[in-house]
Amino acid sequence: MNQSTNHRINEIAALALRRRWFFKECGLGLAGIAASTLMQRDCVAGPAPGSDALAPKAPHFEPKAKRVIYMFQAGAPSQLELYDPKPELDKRSGQLPPPSLLEGYRAAFIDPKSALLGGKFKFKKYGNSGMELSEVLPQIGEIADDICLIRSMQTDAVNHAPGQILMNTGSQQFGRPSFGSWTLYGLGSESSDLPGFVVLTSAKGTSGGASNYGAGFLPTVYGGVPFRSTGDPVLYLSNPPGVDTNAQRASLDAIQQLNDLSMNSIGDPAALARIQSYEMAFKLQTSAPELMDLGQESAETLAMYGIKNPKEANFARNCLLARRLMERGVRFVQLFHEAWDQHGNLKAGVQQNAADTDRASSALVKDLKQRGLLDDTLVVWGGEFGRTPMVQGGDDGRDHHNRSFSVWLAGGGVKPGVTYGTTDELGFNVAENPVHVHDLNATLLHLLGLDHLKLTYRFQGRDYRLTDVHGNLVRGIMA
Repeated sequence: MNQSTNHRINEIAALALRRRWFFKECGLGLAGIAASTLMQRDCVAGPAPGSDALAPKAPHFEPKAKRVIYMFQAGAPSQLELYDPKPELDKRSGQLPPPSLLEGYRAAFIDPKSALLGGKFKFKKYGNSGMELSEVLPQIGEIADDICLIRSMQTDAVNHAPGQILMNTGSQQFGRPSFGSWTLYGLGSESSDLPGFVVLTSAKGTSGGASNYGAGFLPTVYGGVPFRSTGDPVLYLSNPPGVDTNAQRASLDAIQQLNDLSMNSIGDPAALARIQSYEMAFKLQTSAPELMDLGQESAETLAMYGIKNPKEANFARNCLLARRLMERGVRFVQLFHEAWDQHGNLKAGVQQNAADTDRASSALVKDLKQRGLLDDTLVVWGGEFGRTPMVQGGDDGRDHHNRSFSVWLAGGGVKPGVTYGTTDELGFNVAENPVHVHDLNATLLHLLGLDHLKLTYRFQGRDYRLTDVHGNLVRGIMA
């Protein structure tokens, strides 16, 4: 290589260096201008460099509840078999519904002109409140004076995935943050060794998938973390052969230094999320196994939940784990149990599902109460919509129904022993005090000390919130 060629190579290298320096370092350079414009346009609301995004935050006002357990009964439980007795529907079973009811009605699968179907179970009055509940829910009947039953829920969706996503994110579209993520974004977490938002699943996976508990466009640190029911609670929690704690700690420290360099160099919020994710995973290696060890619980507690084998994965075990997570400072725990889609085999299916969930749901409320946790823990039980008063599948099934369904709440500033809202005599439409999904979410946030109008995040030039442009507080259910 001659001297002239060597000189030219040095000139090119120097030019490349100057160009890289210009784009990287010049605050008024093209890259700086572009980044500044994008930051201003989207108003990036990620955590400040070096901050803990999950640190506890002050609510907008004094809260009634500090934490949430959401027992999501995916598949849509039949309110007509469980929570909303309809003697007139029973009387007219087999008849066609009045034509006036069907104007503008949209069913998921059945012909809306299908015959009416009476309830499959008897109802009883429970507690001092005289709340009417199905005979297949005797244990929930024991906590009737502790719960608020809403019989007048409404939603926009008629199929499972859109309905679940709407119930959990306020939108039928994928990509919105979940209720749990909004809660974590607004309040942070009091746990340093466990995720602030934990997801536990029994039966089968939900139709809406991870969108039901994802962070959407919020920073990923606010997303729900699924805990597995068998093996390691989180995948790859155990170290591989040949890697001890010291080696892992050294690796994490080296990775954190690289992420810190990236964060300080380009201000990428994802770098901070990676740092916190790695650190949380390291802490989980000791905290998660201890959490999942139900052998620490008394025989009386296990019996109250109906747990015969502490290692067997089921809804009852998840309910007890939810209480243990609350005790450890976790902000939001969501239990998904998708087993309620009774298009056929209605009586046997509802009976089995009730047997699987009734005792544990009741035990969770009782357990929280006796430990002094219920007053500031908000408990929610419900699915994505209800079931039709009309029959599907011969004489033993019901289709999806979005015009009326039931959920119940307990603790955390909710009026106990109250039945709120009514449906018409056939259980088809809400007759009094309608509660839309957006209204419920606005009210739940309010009980947590968060104003649903102010809890916003700017994304793609718009301020988003859980309730979108909707939502009114349901003051009749608040203590």
